[in-house]
Amino acid sequence: MSERIGFYICHCGINIAYRVRVAEVAAYASTFPGVVVARDYLFMCSDPGQELIEKDIKNFDLTRVVVASCSPRMHEKTFRAACGRAGLNPYHAFHMVCVREHGSWVTENEDEATEKARIIVRAGLKRVSFQDALIPSQFSVNSNSLIVGGGIAGMQAAIDIASAGFKAYLVEKAPTVGGHMLQYDKAFPTLDCTACIGTPKMVAVGQDKNVELRSYAEVENVSGFVGNFKVTINNKARYIKSNCTGCGDCAKVCPVEFPNEWDVNTKMRKAIYLSFPQAVPVRYVIDKKTTAPCRTSCPAGTNVQGYVQMVKTGNYQQALNIIMERLPLPGVLGRVCPHPCEADCRRAQVDSAVSIRDLKRFAADHARLEDVPMPQVEEIDKKIAVIGSGPVGLTVAYYLRRKGFKISIFESMEKPGGMLRTGIPDYRLPPSILDQEINHILSKGVELNTGKALGRDFTLASLKDQGFDAVFLGIGAHVPVKMNIENEDAEGVVDAVLFLRKENLERAGSAKKRVVIIGGGNVAMDAARVAVRSGAESVSVVYRRTEKEMPADHEEIEGAKEEGIEFITLVGPKKVVTENGKVVGIECIKNELGPADAGGRRRPVPVEGSEYVIACDMIIPAIGQSVETAPVIRDAPFELTAWGTFKVDPDTMQTSVPGVFAAGDAVTGPATVVEAIAGGHKVVTAIERYLNQKMDLFDEERKQKEANPVSEEPDYVPIPENAGAVARARASFMVPAKRTSSFDEVDLGLSEAAAQGDAAKCLNCGGCCECKLCVDTCKAKAIDHDIKDEREIVDVGSIIIATGFDPLDPTPMSQYGYGKYTNVFTNLEFERLSNATGPTLGKLLKRDLNDRLKFTEPPKSVAILHCIGSRDINYHEYCSRTCCMYALKYAHLIKDKCGHHTEVYNFYIDMRCFGKGYEEFYKKVQSEGVRMIRGKVGSIKEGQNGMLTVVAEDTLSGRMLSIDVEMAILCTAMEARSNAPDVMRKFGIGIGADGFFQEEHPKLAPVSTPSSGVFLAGACQGPKDIPDTVAQAKGAAAECMALSAKGIVEVPPMISWIDPDVCVGCQVCIGLCPYTAIEFDDFNSISVVNSAVCKGCGSCAGHCPSGAAKVRHFKDQQIFAEIDGLLLN
Repeated sequence: MSERIGFYICHCGINIAYRVRVAEVAAYASTFPGVVVARDYLFMCSDPGQELIEKDIKNFDLTRVVVASCSPRMHEKTFRAACGRAGLNPYHAFHMVCVREHGSWVTENEDEATEKARIIVRAGLKRVSFQDALIPSQFSVNSNSLIVGGGIAGMQAAIDIASAGFKAYLVEKAPTVGGHMLQYDKAFPTLDCTACIGTPKMVAVGQDKNVELRSYAEVENVSGFVGNFKVTINNKARYIKSNCTGCGDCAKVCPVEFPNEWDVNTKMRKAIYLSFPQAVPVRYVIDKKTTAPCRTSCPAGTNVQGYVQMVKTGNYQQALNIIMERLPLPGVLGRVCPHPCEADCRRAQVDSAVSIRDLKRFAADHARLEDVPMPQVEEIDKKIAVIGSGPVGLTVAYYLRRKGFKISIFESMEKPGGMLRTGIPDYRLPPSILDQEINHILSKGVELNTGKALGRDFTLASLKDQGFDAVFLGIGAHVPVKMNIENEDAEGVVDAVLFLRKENLERAGSAKKRVVIIGGGNVAMDAARVAVRSGAESVSVVYRRTEKEMPADHEEIEGAKEEGIEFITLVGPKKVVTENGKVVGIECIKNELGPADAGGRRRPVPVEGSEYVIACDMIIPAIGQSVETAPVIRDAPFELTAWGTFKVDPDTMQTSVPGVFAAGDAVTGPATVVEAIAGGHKVVTAIERYLNQKMDLFDEERKQKEANPVSEEPDYVPIPENAGAVARARASFMVPAKRTSSFDEVDLGLSEAAAQGDAAKCLNCGGCCECKLCVDTCKAKAIDHDIKDEREIVDVGSIIIATGFDPLDPTPMSQYGYGKYTNVFTNLEFERLSNATGPTLGKLLKRDLNDRLKFTEPPKSVAILHCIGSRDINYHEYCSRTCCMYALKYAHLIKDKCGHHTEVYNFYIDMRCFGKGYEEFYKKVQSEGVRMIRGKVGSIKEGQNGMLTVVAEDTLSGRMLSIDVEMAILCTAMEARSNAPDVMRKFGIGIGADGFFQEEHPKLAPVSTPSSGVFLAGACQGPKDIPDTVAQAKGAAAECMALSAKGIVEVPPMISWIDPDVCVGCQVCIGLCPYTAIEFDDFNSISVVNSAVCKGCGSCAGHCPSGAAKVRHFKDQQIFAEIDGLLLN
């Protein structure tokens, strides 16, 4: 059957006809093969125009229709519908060509416009005969809607949808709904209180059963298509349960303060807080950031920030309670810990690290161990043997006892403490402190057996016979490492471990007159300083690298120097020099530093021929210790490492013998006390799981770590810009002259004032310090610090994006002095200043020049600067639309609150008072004596006596002005949210050049987006005031309700498809699709198009290397026919 084509060209009033001779084009079309009727009409899209087409289809038995008109984007649906009503398949029969945008609007020459129209029409007539019949797809619609953003737009949309009987999920990332509107004081031009008109909306979304409010939550992922979206929401942990009464008792005891974001940092809030009194929900939230670096760098995981805050506030008992959660020996660690936490303290970026170790000691010295609470647990009928009473053994014993297990310690020496007692001198660690803390552990029901050595007095087998269910080996590393040089067994060579043990336990005074210490670690420093106290006349420390490379703590090195100890560096021992078998000297060789070794330290290289002798009568090697494993491995088949330590599973700490665990120096070799305690905690977890038959939890945790590696940048509390340098607190020390004659403690600790002052330097990097005072205070028992984020998946049919805007940060605009001059405010800061819930309770006051959080008296003169960042080619070229009016509002409020004598200057470019009642408000403000100056301010400078000098040009008079004021307000631009690109990717919508979300059509579809089912509301689409925001929100809600009410959605058939017989599975199309409409079928190894999501853009078809991807209604034959029509002469 031959085609019967009808052609119709529209005059479009005069939009087309004033350039294109439409009758001539119609006549030309009539000569084309297959065209049986060709007409021109004034308004083809009108009802008479459509009726004309429908009648012709029936009267002339038309099979195809071509319309030459304006934009297909607007009217293609109109003519397709007309063809459908006349009985034709609209996709098979109809084609539209655009002769307005492509013809009449792009040339002023009538002949050119007419000729181009003829060519375009010819192409359309050639193409239409090759079009296929297509049928739109239909899908059911989920009646639920999702609104993202809880400002006035989001709230209004949710209320409207809920009122229609449909469910609305309202997701707001902040702890409360309300948005910027609730931060404002008054709404222009009526000067309504924003809280008065906004809180009813907040209450409505909080109480309506059809609104599912998700505050403090974020959308993580969106999949699906119009009518059938699947949305993943992350409900962030508030750490406050829903039974919170909002009483605020928790905030009263919280020691941590931060600038309050709701008040734009004009006042402080606590780490546990309610944004403002009318917040919805009335439910506090705890602000937790990434764990503070001091805590993560502590091997034992001690809550450093928590106890530092308690010292700051004088709550020393709670500080000790927090320390004891991870450290069973707080006074010991407060004296001997190498404090790796201080190396990572971010306060060092301001001045110096917080004196963390000294604060730990201060807390331990000023609180009572007997007042540290023990958890209320039931006794568990399981016995655990702890072999060794050093720091790791004491840790395992104490924390397993806290869990209810029965603990017995077996110690080979007569007194417990291990290396703490025998290896650390009394001047660093007084025995009374060690005894006090060990006795505290024993007082909790831990049994101690001294003088009992493994292999001599008992065996692992005998322990099993005694009914022990698990055994822990914490035998330490007490065996000295040899120097492996000639004559090292001579009389007068005494290893540091043995020397310190003898002096600590016996006060033997065994040092000779001239002592040489070999080594550069803390043990070497201890041996040197003990030798001085034991009668040595001269003590020298010999070290093979430079002093900078010494592993000993800096304070230990300095202490040794103060006590007269000599340091000889870049020297290595070669031979012990003897006479009659006794030491008379040590032959050394000089070194120079060579390349770095595996540990990153430069290797000492001996200098040939540089040998020399240091005269001495006693040599104390302090080059390391090893583990004495012989008595243990005789008893059971333990596996050892190449270093002679026990081989354990790194997660469970279990040895090769089931039920026997090990940690501390016996596993790691000689390490620090806090590292030993860290190993002890791992053992506590492992033994508890072992005895409860839950060892499989380790495998699950291991898999979770592998599946979720931590790679995010830390989210610490920012370092305040105004954090001034404060000197580090220093402990008092015994004078060197008195030190060397006794073993009394040298470090006398911090004074209370120094301790609290240094604790106050803490930046609270982790947000909440987890001191848990709030838990004890809360009567409703609503606080749980272990709550985790919860993810939920909701099904919705439509989505509204109402994420609002960000106020521009004027800091980079240095000419205005924001951040530099105390009384230069942004508009949002001024709003909070004027608001009754703000920092001044609604009084308009100046800041104190020396304290930005202190406010003094009302200003006598104020400058208001318009268009800061708006209508500015360097920032945003657009007008923010609201600035003129809220600037007038500020002028009125200043006059009203500060008195009409207050001088107010409004510096404007143009006054744009376009809304209902706006011009009248403008005149009212003028009548109040506000000075309106037309001209943009060039700069704000510092004047005399705290004044601000505003320099501007008055463009009406042509004069330069220099006006002194006490306060300046910057009316900053409304700009797109900083997270807009992320939102764009999640929801598949577009962003315009200005950064705001792109609507489908600026006039006819201002709330729609190119992604079907996703709508826009409010200032996320562009700057707008409250009435326009509410209107757009209601429009977006109406779109969602229309979808929900209809129940089905029709998807146009002009979409992509992939030929399964041609697809090679390269997946190029998947990466290109802007709508994520293509998925990969793993079973068949081909790409598949989701017809409900695809928009038919053709990106896949244009790039498919195999030609498998195609677009319906844009077949090659159709396109080539159109091209032929364009090129036909």
